[in-house]
Amino acid sequence: MRKINYPLIVSDYDGTLLRSDDRVSEETKEKIHEYIAAGGKFAICSGRLLESVLKKAKELELKGLVGAYQGAVIADIESGKVLSEGYIPAERAASICRKCEDLGLHTHIYEIENFYTNKSDDKLKRYEKLCGVKGILVDRQPLSEFLLKKNMRVQKILVLVDENEKESTYQALNEAFGQEFYVTYSAAFLVEITNKSYSKATAVEFLANYYGVPVERTVAVGDNFNDTPMIARAGLGIAVANADERLKEKADVVFEASNDENAIGKIIERYGFTE
Repeated sequence: MRKINYPLIVSDYDGTLLRSDDRVSEETKEKIHEYIAAGGKFAICSGRLLESVLKKAKELELKGLVGAYQGAVIADIESGKVLSEGYIPAERAASICRKCEDLGLHTHIYEIENFYTNKSDDKLKRYEKLCGVKGILVDRQPLSEFLLKKNMRVQKILVLVDENEKESTYQALNEAFGQEFYVTYSAAFLVEITNKSYSKATAVEFLANYYGVPVERTVAVGDNFNDTPMIARAGLGIAVANADERLKEKADVVFEASNDENAIGKIIERYGFTE
């Protein structure tokens, strides 16, 4: 059996593990399971809602833990049990939603198990298809009022935008809330807000502690701006070839292969095992 080099590899999902055709290559799957069989730990940490991440992890026949909502939630794949949860209290989440409402934004709010949306349109249909989860439409009252009435623990607030509006929307929300909350983007059409005390960096720390691996002996791999915290926190932070330029600037390694070129499988081969 091959010997393990870095004992824990944490990977983003969309744009990193997942190809542009919405599949994970067989070669990558085989390499992940070879690494696990040799004693390595492999975990997905995504901005997606928990149900979606759990579904994708099970499709890959993974066990152990996953991170969802930008690392704000850590859960066990087999049982679904939540081991760590960071959320935005209802009053503060409502203030964010009011700003989004003032800007006329297509907005989602997320609990552990569900997400709610203020618009039903083509953007929502594409997003639901991507995640494999249906949103619950709230159109008879503002989301800000709805979540207050439910006294909701909000794991994440997300806005769907056109690609040419992403930067301006990110800047507006970061200026308004960036001191108190973590504002980021995870795709060309997504801007997201979560609890500032939780991120993909804290997820890496949690996973490393859970598996008894020194953080210095961890690898984190990503492709977008929201992966910056875990790239900076891991012992070895890797940006895939198709990564956002802001992420590449922070990475220890800019890998030569993209998500469509089996990047994760090749990264496992190069860094997961000893020579």
